[in-house]
Amino acid sequence: MRTSLLVYAGLLGFVALCRLAELVVSARRRRGRAVVSEPGTFPLLVAVQVGLLTLPWIEAFCAERPFRPLLAGAAGGVFVLASGLRVWLLWSLGSAWNVRVVPPEAVVTRGPYAWIRHPNYSVLILEVASLPLIHGAWASALGLSALNGLAVGLRVRNEEAALAELPGWRAAFADKKRFVPGLF
Repeated sequence: MRTSLLVYAGLLGFVALCRLAELVVSARRRRGRAVVSEPGTFPLLVAVQVGLLTLPWIEAFCAERPFRPLLAGAAGGVFVLASGLRVWLLWSLGSAWNVRVVPPEAVVTRGPYAWIRHPNYSVLILEVASLPLIHGAWASALGLSALNGLAVGLRVRNEEAALAELPGWRAAFADKKRFVPGLF
């Protein structure tokens, strides 16, 4: 087996461990709090994450995708940027962050939330598009990005309906775009 595939498997394994840690933290924070019902949406997001952590490696191995240093560097750079943004938004949300839709007790407008409504989904979009491309798994990047687009679209509707019930949320985010400051 090529060394690049072993290193890629290690990267995917590390990301998987991070996602498992997020699930544990999220479950602890949900205790006793109301979770917004989103039948079908959360399982779809889970499917995207499971696919993200398995399909790119399978594609890279089975389809013998070559390791291309320039593509890997560019995709890796996007992934590192997204990871940095993830840390920033987690810090900004503090105990209000959760993998489920759990309305916070107060509106958060610091950190990346000062510029956009849903930086977590911007990060997710970047991660799903870039992580497969680190080892040339372009079919996984395209397929998972399409599935992720559907999941994020459904989730944002559910989340915004719940957040709109918070005093001040509509006013705080009325002039902010959803994913990219000033654009979209």
